[in-house]
Amino acid sequence: MFRWLRQMPDYPQSPEQKSKRQQPKPLRSSPLRGGVFHRSLVSEFMSMGVLVFAILLGIVVLTQLIRLLGDAVSGALAVDGVLALLGFSALNYLPVLLSISLFLSVLLTLSRSYRDSEMVVWFCSGIGLTRWIRPVMWYALPVAALIALLSLVLSPWALSKADEFKRRLDSRDDVSASTPGAFRESKQADRVFFLENVDAGKGRVRNVFVQSVQNGKVGTMVAKEGLQETAPNGDRFLVLLNGTRYEGVPGQHDYRIAEFARYAMRIEEAEIKKEQPSPKSLSTLYLLRDRTPWNMSELEWRIGLPVSALVLALMAIPLSFVNPRAGRSLNLIMALVIYMLYNNMISVTNSWVGQGKLAPGVGLWGIHMLMFGLMLVLFYRRLSVFSLRRLMR
Repeated sequence: MFRWLRQMPDYPQSPEQKSKRQQPKPLRSSPLRGGVFHRSLVSEFMSMGVLVFAILLGIVVLTQLIRLLGDAVSGALAVDGVLALLGFSALNYLPVLLSISLFLSVLLTLSRSYRDSEMVVWFCSGIGLTRWIRPVMWYALPVAALIALLSLVLSPWALSKADEFKRRLDSRDDVSASTPGAFRESKQADRVFFLENVDAGKGRVRNVFVQSVQNGKVGTMVAKEGLQETAPNGDRFLVLLNGTRYEGVPGQHDYRIAEFARYAMRIEEAEIKKEQPSPKSLSTLYLLRDRTPWNMSELEWRIGLPVSALVLALMAIPLSFVNPRAGRSLNLIMALVIYMLYNNMISVTNSWVGQGKLAPGVGLWGIHMLMFGLMLVLFYRRLSVFSLRRLMR
């Protein structure tokens, strides 16, 4: 039966029907193609961004840890304050790290697409360069919102807590600030402590060494044990038990050695320093209420971070162009130069606003509008068929 149907002659068709059959159907934009393009691109942006952010955060945390440990070894910082200050410092650097990660993730992903000739496939399927703006913005807008939250709220809070924590550490007395197994000079520069072991629960110390200057004479005391006591009037004392005091210069006639069962030394209470907080540690609401030039400069820096992140994310689209035959080093160098120039110009304009040389509105939007115009020029250069170089040939 099917063989008979295949052998049947075709019915005669009119010329209009034949022309309709011969005309090709117009190409339609497939929603599946757009969905696959959007999802795959955003997913690759996120994976690349997480990788870049993890690397940058590791570098920053490592460098800050080395600096804080150096301060702790030199005695400028207590050992128990290293981790807290490290956390506050990392939280302060997060907005800048997220901005760099956003820019590099878009740039490296699109550069890889050019290098592997994937961009040619997307272009041939009807996806132009401007179609990349939508997935980039889908990826960049949540990151920019997180940057705004960090720069406007969390980073000032972290800096204020770090300053408060430093003042609290500086206000501790000499015994509490001493590090077991390390020599430490008192804040009055008249005593040097060495404690081998500290029992914070019982308030006792083991194997104490104290060198002090009293009445122009240098005295050294060594005791196996010591404890802290508080007098009825509130004064605190370090009581050394079963020790020996050496006073004077060895070999001279006034050199004395005295053994004691109990020796009390008054612990001087350190005063809490009252310093003027820097604009970086002030809250955003306070900066809006107190509109001094330097407060407005700091406010512009906080607002400019998410704005610059969005501009750089869009600028990475034309900057990512790579000639597969020439490599991708040139566009990466150019992108890094533009990023460094952008951030330096933001810092310069902010300092000019703080010094009163530039109006706050011009300092806030002038540099961003300039970079936005540069981004439009780069887009036009990539989209233009007849470039200036081709016309001059």
